[in-house]
Amino acid sequence: MQQNHSVTEFILLGLTQDPLRQKIVFVIFLIFYMGTVVGNTLIFVTIKSSRTLGSPMYFFLFYLSLADSCFSTSTAPRLIMDALSAKKIISYNECMTQVFGLHLFGCMEIFVLILMAVDRYVAICKPLRYPTIMSRQVCIILIVLAWIGSFIHSTAQIILALRLPFCGPYLIDHYCYDLQPLLKLACMDTYMINLLLVSNSGAVCSTGFMILIISYIVILHSLRNRSAEGRKKALSTCTSHIIVVILFFGPCIFIYTHLPTTFPMDKTVAVFYTIGTPFLNPLIYTLRNAEVKNAMRKLWHGKIISENKG
Repeated sequence: MQQNHSVTEFILLGLTQDPLRQKIVFVIFLIFYMGTVVGNTLIFVTIKSSRTLGSPMYFFLFYLSLADSCFSTSTAPRLIMDALSAKKIISYNECMTQVFGLHLFGCMEIFVLILMAVDRYVAICKPLRYPTIMSRQVCIILIVLAWIGSFIHSTAQIILALRLPFCGPYLIDHYCYDLQPLLKLACMDTYMINLLLVSNSGAVCSTGFMILIISYIVILHSLRNRSAEGRKKALSTCTSHIIVVILFFGPCIFIYTHLPTTFPMDKTVAVFYTIGTPFLNPLIYTLRNAEVKNAMRKLWHGKIISENKG
């Protein structure tokens, strides 16, 4: 194989090569993507429009929904289009853009989930100081720091990707572009880059997961002294968060913490956190949250009344 430093395009193999299964993939993931966009848009429109959803928890939920929509958009449209394409070709620049977007919004989702856990910890364990600690100014600063951290993380990933020399054929056995599939095409020893990948993406996922688990253990432990009604309300909110954390971090940790070896199931596992979780998050946060459901009813009921009057 000839080493090529000026590769212009790659070819994705996608989730399957079978024509019938490709059509099934198109239908299923089109539904998932549309559900993700509609569900998350509904959440952040409701939060922005409702006066009752002004607490820090919903401030962070707004950014989680935004990150979910962008995270899914970085991978799902390409998967859907490629399912009906005879040749799944993508340019080098588009590939690098997808790597950057995937890590920017994926890392942002991790940071927002951590901020939501911190918010719940302060609300439940330090209720008297909650308005002071989690003021709007503090929340804005935390979100800005989350964006900065996500940008630094994704920049580090793209620097690693841009330094890779590639060898033909430029076939990537995946449905999206990330560092692991690209490393298999590199004309160099990628062991050190794999270590850097684990120390960057793997550390972000694992550390974030540990922080979240510890925070929820502390929260659940502190609920022992609460009334039955207080415990029920706090558990309802925390359960939603814990479900999202497990669904997102489980596959994420599996993908980004194993060294050079890639497994056949990597593509299937990646689907869970790149497409499955952004689709499920709006369902989890609306179905299990009475305040969001009530705000949605008022919002759409008000729109229907105003349309009828008009």
